[in-house]
Amino acid sequence: MSTPQTVALGAIAGFTIFLGLPVGRMRSDNVRLKTFLTGISAGILVFLLFDILSHATSVVEDAVNAARGPHHAYGHLAAASAVYAGGIAVGLMGLLFVSRMWRRRRLPASLGPGAMALAEADEKKAKEHELLHLGMSIAIGIGLHNFSEGLAIGQAAHTKQVSLALLLVIGFALHNATEGFGIVGPLAAGNIRASWKWLGVAGLIGGGPTFLGTLLGTTVTSDLVFVGFLAVAAGAILYVIGELFASGRRLSWDWMLWGILGGFLIGFATDMILVAAGA
Repeated sequence: MSTPQTVALGAIAGFTIFLGLPVGRMRSDNVRLKTFLTGISAGILVFLLFDILSHATSVVEDAVNAARGPHHAYGHLAAASAVYAGGIAVGLMGLLFVSRMWRRRRLPASLGPGAMALAEADEKKAKEHELLHLGMSIAIGIGLHNFSEGLAIGQAAHTKQVSLALLLVIGFALHNATEGFGIVGPLAAGNIRASWKWLGVAGLIGGGPTFLGTLLGTTVTSDLVFVGFLAVAAGAILYVIGELFASGRRLSWDWMLWGILGGFLIGFATDMILVAAGA
C-alpha cells in the first residue's frame, strides 16, 4: 500500500464523523428528549475515556516491565509517565482555563428602557455561545483521540501490515460515525441549531486529525507521541463529561442516566466491531 493510498484511507476513516453532525440542526422542546440526547453524548464520551486510558496506560505498563528487565530502561519509563500525567493535566486544566476565558466574554446586562428584554436576549445569546463552546471542546477532545487512531493506521501501513491497516480504517470509520453525534448532542439538548459553517469546522477539528495522524504515522513510530495525544484527549474528555453530567442533573437525572447507558453501549458496540475483525 502506497503512502498516498494510506493517507486517503485515513481521511475516509476520520471524515465519517460528519455523518452524525447534522443532528446539530435539530430542535425540540421535549425536556426528556433533550436530557436523553445529552446523556447519549456523555455515554459515548465515557466509553471513549475508558478506551483512551486503557491504550495509554498499556504503554506505561510496558515501560514498567521494560524497566524491570535486564536493560533497566528507567529513562523511557520516566518519560512515558511524565507524558502520560502531563498530557492529562494539559487536557483537563487547559479546557478549564479556556472555558473561564470564554465566560468572561459574556455581554453585561443592559440598562435603561427595555433593559429586561435586552438582558434576556443577552442571556439567551450567552447560553448559545456556551453550548457551542462546549460542543467545540468535545470536538477538540475527540480530534486528539482521532489523531492517535490515525497514528495507528499509519504505523500499521509503515510496518507493511496492510491487512491490519485496512481493518483499522474500517473499524475507526464506523466508530467515528458515532462521535459526530457526541459533538452535537449538547446542542440538540439545549435547542441550539448550529450553523452549517460551525458543523463544518467541528467536523474538521474532530475528524481531520485522523488524516494528520495517518500522515505522520507513515513516517514516524513513537510511543511517547502516541501516549501524549491520548493523554491530552483523556483530560479534555474528562472535563467535558463533567460539564455534561452537571447539565443532565439540572434537567432530569433519570433520563440522563438512560442516555448515558445508551451512549456507552453504542460506543462499546462499535469498538467490538474492531475486536471481532481482529484489529
